[in-house]
Amino acid sequence: MLRECVESISRVAFNFVANVVVVDNGSVDGSDANLIFQNNNLFVRCIRAEENLGFSKACNLGASYCNSEFILFLNPDACLHQDSIDKVISFMLSDEASRVAVCGVKLLDDSGNVARSCARFPSLCTYVGHCTGLSKFFPVIFPSHFMIEFDHLSNKFVDEVIGAFFFVRRSVFDELHGFDTRYFVYFEELDFALRAKMLGWNSYYLADASAYHKGGGTSDQVKAHRLFYSLRSRMIYGFRHFSRPAAWGVVMLTMLVEPWPRLARALLRRSWQEARDTCWGYGMLWKDLPATLGKGCIDG
Repeated sequence: MLRECVESISRVAFNFVANVVVVDNGSVDGSDANLIFQNNNLFVRCIRAEENLGFSKACNLGASYCNSEFILFLNPDACLHQDSIDKVISFMLSDEASRVAVCGVKLLDDSGNVARSCARFPSLCTYVGHCTGLSKFFPVIFPSHFMIEFDHLSNKFVDEVIGAFFFVRRSVFDELHGFDTRYFVYFEELDFALRAKMLGWNSYYLADASAYHKGGGTSDQVKAHRLFYSLRSRMIYGFRHFSRPAAWGVVMLTMLVEPWPRLARALLRRSWQEARDTCWGYGMLWKDLPATLGKGCIDG
């Protein structure tokens, strides 16, 4: 899907985009082939990393080749619509957006369904509810991380927009020194939004503009690794932004509580692959736990 993503930028946003930077994170499927081209005054630069740098480090690398007022981080499984860029730029240049650091748009899937792409800053209660299922019965006490109750059909100040379409004010990106590379993948945009909030900047969901997002994309082929990196980043986030007791609470919930309902759900569905992926993902997580705690406790 990478070429379709780049072509959508060339097709609908060439008047607004100075250049496109594609970071090839050690791919082996040839997806970066023939991407360097000149079309509609749009230059596409492909940076080939020798290895998979991770999402946050790759984004920081790509951003280092840009010098524009705004930066758009766009997933390779996303494509721009006609209004994706011009409406966002118009909003970000308005007085209303004078303290907005990050802007997201309405994301649509293949069927035209609107993704629940906005989230709130999590707390220990968020993960207690998620790991035990209590969030389904007591959502006020145990609010979910994603704002599933929000229909995503109206503009709104939010805590976080997901990184599939992450439109950032360059000055704030530089002030925060980009994404925190402790997160290999997942939680980096949440961490960024929270650090921006601490400096008085906001995130905004602009439903007036839209883009296509497949979802899953580059990670749906490696579900065990996706689980591993997600849970790993969750624990790092806890140590970075929660109190120490709450961070250890997240570790206990993640490592000792959550695996069992995950396995039970897989077995009830008779999804043996899901059960294997869960076991494999948690096996990697246990093996990496000392390094994970080091990133959270020592570096933080």
